[in-house]
Amino acid sequence: MTPFFDGPESMATNDASLLSTEGLEGSPASAGGADLHSHTTSSDGMMTPADNVRLACKAGLEALAITDHDTVAGVKEALKAGQEYGVRIVPGVEISTVEDGIDIHVLGYFMNIEDELFLERLASLRAIRDRRNDMLVAKLTELGIPLTMDEVIAELGRPLSPGETVGRPHIADALVRRGVVRNMQEAFELYLGTGGKAYVNPPRIRPHEAVAWIHAAGGAAVLAHPGLYGSDELVERIVGASPWDGIEVWHSDHSLEDSKRYGVLAARCGLIMTAGSDFHGARRGEVFHGALGGRRVGMEAVERLRSKGDKYKVKGL
Repeated sequence: MTPFFDGPESMATNDASLLSTEGLEGSPASAGGADLHSHTTSSDGMMTPADNVRLACKAGLEALAITDHDTVAGVKEALKAGQEYGVRIVPGVEISTVEDGIDIHVLGYFMNIEDELFLERLASLRAIRDRRNDMLVAKLTELGIPLTMDEVIAELGRPLSPGETVGRPHIADALVRRGVVRNMQEAFELYLGTGGKAYVNPPRIRPHEAVAWIHAAGGAAVLAHPGLYGSDELVERIVGASPWDGIEVWHSDHSLEDSKRYGVLAARCGLIMTAGSDFHGARRGEVFHGALGGRRVGMEAVERLRSKGDKYKVKGL
C-alpha cells in the first residue's frame, strides 16, 4: 500500500502524476471507458469532486464514478463539473460493512441521491464512523499519544461540509504530523489497521444490508476490491448470500491473478465486471491506491449498471 502523507504539499503535485491516460495491468479498456471508483474531499480523498472530474477529462475517461465513503455529498458538484468537462458522472457511494469481523466495502451506482431514506441510512453509518473515530483517538490517548477529533478536524485546514466524512486516513495524518509514525502506511500497520494497537471495529451493518439499501434507492450494488479481504472463501460466501449486480474485478491493489480469479467468479455468478482505481489523490507526491484512470472498464458496463438501477427503480424495491 502506498503511504499517505500530510496534505499541504499535495497541492503542488503535477497533474500528470495523478492520472493515467490508459488502463493498466489487464484493464479491459485501454482508452476511453470508465473509472468506477474515486474518492474526494467529501470523504478521505485529497481532491475536490470538480478536480477529480477535471483529471478524468485529462485522462481521456468517458465516465467517472464518485464513490465517497458513506456519503453522496460530492456527487452534485461532480455532476456540474461533468457538464463542463464533457465527462459522464456516475453517482456512487462506498458503504462500510462488516462480515466475520472483516471490513467489507460495497459500491453503489446510480442510486437516487435525493432518496430521503437512503440519505438517513448513510447518515446513520457516518454516526457509527464518528463513534469509531472517537474510540480510536481514546485508545491512542491511552497508549500515550494524546489526540482529539477536534484536533484532527482542525488540521484539515477547512470546515467540514454537510455530509462529509472523517476517516482513519485523517487520524493517520495527525500521527504523521506529530512524528509518532513516519508515514501513513506505518500509522495503519502499527495503530489504525486490523491488528494495530488502537484498532477498533464497532458493530456495523452486514454486506447484504448494504445491497438491500442500494437496491431500495434504485441503484446497482457491486462488491468492492475482493482481493483486499484476505479470504476467497469469505468472498464467495458473501457473493452467494445477496443479489449482487457486480464485482470490482480490476482494482489498483489487485494483481493480474486476482483479476483473473474474480473475473471467473463474476462470470460464474452472472455479475457485471467493473474496474476502479480507488483514486484518493496524493500527499507529498505519493498517490494512494492508484492514479485516476489506471483501472477502467468499457462503457457497456456502465450501461449495464444503469439498466440494473432502472429496474430496481421500476420495481420500487
